[in-house]
Amino acid sequence: MIAEGEHQQQDFKTRIDDSRKIARTLVAFANADGGRLLIGVKDNGTVSGVRVDEELHMVEAAAEMYCRPAVAFQSQVWKADIRSVVEVVVEPSRQRPHRCETEDGDWQAYLRLEDENIKVNAVLARCWDHGFRADRPAFEYDRNVGRLFKSWRNGKLLGFRQVMRTVRRAPAAVEDLLALLVGWGIVEMVLGDRNFMYGLADEEALINLETRGPALFDLSVLPPSPSVRRLKPRGVRPVDPRALPPES
Repeated sequence: MIAEGEHQQQDFKTRIDDSRKIARTLVAFANADGGRLLIGVKDNGTVSGVRVDEELHMVEAAAEMYCRPAVAFQSQVWKADIRSVVEVVVEPSRQRPHRCETEDGDWQAYLRLEDENIKVNAVLARCWDHGFRADRPAFEYDRNVGRLFKSWRNGKLLGFRQVMRTVRRAPAAVEDLLALLVGWGIVEMVLGDRNFMYGLADEEALINLETRGPALFDLSVLPPSPSVRRLKPRGVRPVDPRALPPES
């Protein structure tokens, strides 16, 4: 496990000093594809070991007190020589979005993307929101939306403000529009250096929307976890083999 390094579904922590901070990782895993947290392992893969009872207490506090709704997890203790490593496993959740309490007392949703926990924006939060999925706004196609689709067909990635200027709608209406298109799999979310951008994900699906109407996509629920990708993949962080514990 350690030799894989930190990636989409694995994170290392030397120890837990603040339950609020570890709550961010728990909700990020729960909101994405799930993941495994190894406590007692440094960023470079060196096994430092931990006091098991203390770390489990901090994880339980993080999951129950600082996550909303609470994040379910399973734990296991591994031994490397005389050192202990705590493995915490979080499965993908059907209760998205999970949010964690920040140091400022706000509640923020996070998503695991490669080896980072990133803030969830309003569009993705709307895709997950049960109320939005149960009572979705009507899709309205007009000349401005047609201009937006043309830009995407030309291969452009547009930021939220660019989309808003193109369709000439209020921010909340643009969030609803993008959430529908992302949830239906027509548009993809791409994380750039500073913000999310939006581009065409499925040309055939867009043609179906234009020719057959939104009823074709009017499912009982939108997909629970739309995919998000980076504009420039970061890759997996390698682990120095010399840092790994000797084989038993």
